[in-house]
Amino acid sequence: MENLLKDLLKEKKEKAIATLNAVEIVNSLLDDLQDREKDVLARRFALRDGDSQTLEEIGKIYNLTRERVRQIERASLKKIKKIDDLDKRLETVRSVVGRLLEEHGGIMERSFLLDILTVLAVKIGQEGESFNKDIYKNYLDFILSELLDEHVERVDKSDKFLSFFKFKDQAIDYLEEMAIELKSKLKDIKETMLFEDLVEVVKNLKSFSANSKKIVKDGGLDLKSIFKDEVFPEWAEIIDKNKPFYSFMQAIRDINPNKFGFWGSDDSAEIKPKRIADKIYLILKNEKKPMHFSEITKKINDTNFDHKKVSSGSVHNELILDDRYVLMDRGIYGLKTWKK
Repeated sequence: MENLLKDLLKEKKEKAIATLNAVEIVNSLLDDLQDREKDVLARRFALRDGDSQTLEEIGKIYNLTRERVRQIERASLKKIKKIDDLDKRLETVRSVVGRLLEEHGGIMERSFLLDILTVLAVKIGQEGESFNKDIYKNYLDFILSELLDEHVERVDKSDKFLSFFKFKDQAIDYLEEMAIELKSKLKDIKETMLFEDLVEVVKNLKSFSANSKKIVKDGGLDLKSIFKDEVFPEWAEIIDKNKPFYSFMQAIRDINPNKFGFWGSDDSAEIKPKRIADKIYLILKNEKKPMHFSEITKKINDTNFDHKKVSSGSVHNELILDDRYVLMDRGIYGLKTWKK
């Protein structure tokens, strides 16, 4: 397994590529089912157009009750799990996912793991003209959640973390302790910070010190080429060196980066700004120079904080009314703190 990802990324071995292609794997397994069974699974797990359908919606198509559709779904999954060479077909996926989980501290936020596997698929040349990343992720999710459930577990109901994958039967109480302690620390610090600085905060947590060997493994898996993909616009070198910390940050609830790469609690106006005045503050803080109100308006709209467009008139009004800002020249404003 040490060289598996390297082989996939560099050598692109045809046999290995085929055993990691989620679409080919799932479609070959569905071939063992009856047409209605295939259709029910495809609709339930969004394997066609990306939209999952409810039991009731599928029931109306076939004139069946919700419970009957549920029975068909369960029976179809049981059929697949009884296929003789199922383990062999899933061997590469299981190995790659296991390796990734080890490198990322044993826990990976669901979309983060699916993104990495999808980028890997793109890089090793699985994509064709009809390749759709969102649907491909649904195929991966189906494999991980329904077919590898004896090895990995998808956890959707957690008050500490977003939906995530972990090794089956792995305890995560120490990670929950870290999440609680980190949130408390950030409330005390009351500042946003770059990812590297946040890593240092995590390393100084009591709960991390007591469990560091469970989280940081000396695996040396190089994923820079994947992190450099457009799916991961952040700094590839830094993320690659701190994979378990980055994965932990991705999974934890209510802690996120803002549009400029600074991390903090979601309740901070610098992480999720809702007011125009707070968006102005972030633009000026990031630009580090006085700006004309029309230029600030353009930057806010280009940054696309929340898909809400602002007008130059509204921005100008906020600059006049909010005492965080000072007029430095005609129509040009800066932060009041710059004058100290």
